[in-house]
Amino acid sequence: MTHHKIYSVSELNQIARGLLENRLFDIQISGEITNLVKPDSGHLYFTLKDARAQIKCAMFRNANLFLRFKPENGAAIVARGKVSLYEARGDYQFIAEEMQPAGTGALQLEFEALKQRLWQEGLFSDTLKKPLPEFPQKIAIVTSATGAAIRDVLQVLERRYPLAAIMLYPTPVQGEDAAGKIVNALQAADSHPDNDVILLCRGGGSIEDLWSFNEETVARAIYHCTTPVVVGVGHEIDFTIADFAADVRAPTPSAAAELVSPDQQTLKHRLQQITTLLERHLSDGISRRKSQLESLLRQLDSPHFSRPLHHQAQRIDELTLQLTSNYKHRYTHQQQRYQHSHQRLINANPVVLLQHQHKRFQQLTQRLATLATSLNQPRQTRLKQLDHALKLLGPTATLNRGYAIITQPETHKIVRDASTLHTGDKISCQIANGTFSATVHASKPS
Repeated sequence: MTHHKIYSVSELNQIARGLLENRLFDIQISGEITNLVKPDSGHLYFTLKDARAQIKCAMFRNANLFLRFKPENGAAIVARGKVSLYEARGDYQFIAEEMQPAGTGALQLEFEALKQRLWQEGLFSDTLKKPLPEFPQKIAIVTSATGAAIRDVLQVLERRYPLAAIMLYPTPVQGEDAAGKIVNALQAADSHPDNDVILLCRGGGSIEDLWSFNEETVARAIYHCTTPVVVGVGHEIDFTIADFAADVRAPTPSAAAELVSPDQQTLKHRLQQITTLLERHLSDGISRRKSQLESLLRQLDSPHFSRPLHHQAQRIDELTLQLTSNYKHRYTHQQQRYQHSHQRLINANPVVLLQHQHKRFQQLTQRLATLATSLNQPRQTRLKQLDHALKLLGPTATLNRGYAIITQPETHKIVRDASTLHTGDKISCQIANGTFSATVHASKPS
């Protein structure tokens, strides 16, 4: 006798449930609702039947929250979900995840088929999405001129960003010819070079009302727009093919208007923050420059800068006094010689001697003038040379040629030997137009 595994009822039901859910996990069925029960838990329990059969169904609360219609007994519906088995009773059942009236089932199937095909073509690729302008100057709106959507959009734009110019491209948003007219309006808005962003929107409605936005021609028109397109159609739970083709999908027309418009109050607040920050930086900069100027003025009065100038000024005074003394000495000597000659002339007294001495006097006078000139000119030249050399050799001229006076801040001694410096020592550097401090990173005696 062959021995087979003996299953418990619960094991058998568990296996059957796994087989059903793994094989029939994403299907759609249609039928008429009967035996509808709505317990306080929020779940829905009902039976779907057709002319020859029926199946028990359950739709749990997290799924039926998104229903857009109220299920009733006798309603013909299309449900999407999976086949399962309630193990406790062994009941074969259907777990509904989505539900809609049977009249929209064909449209939903068409929607899913088009969505899948365009997705495979790449029309919905995130890499093709264009970024929205941060501060649009002109916003194009494609919608009905008489619908509630345009009023909501204009109110939001006026409140948030009244600086933007609005261009309305009116078009029917439902009806037999609506899709073609929406395409024409999109193309017109996209062809205008000044439009920075396009808003395609309309209010809520049934799947039939919104079907123009599920047309392939509209999706391709959005895809081919070079201007960024924001789509805000219906309510938050409504999705259309246009939403997937758009650069940005908004849950409602008002939300679409908010996406394309910066908030003026936020901008004003940011501008005020930037202004305050600039004023603070400017004030801090002026204070720093003032402190630096005061420091430079104090350094000009310091002994390190004034002492060399005082030494040079004293040397000029000494040279000037020496030159004046030499000149006076020479002049006194010549004057004495003149007086001696004049006395000899008086003592001799003859007319010829007088004339001779007068002539001699004139010669001596001429020689005296020439000698005075010859003696004075080299001294003046030498004085100019010394003055020029003093200017060239003075600290100011040396500093103007790019040199610097290096001192130790603590001792104020001038650094003449690199070997006295060590890594990390602080030094003060005086240049032609100011001073600065530095830190020694390396020293190399010559």
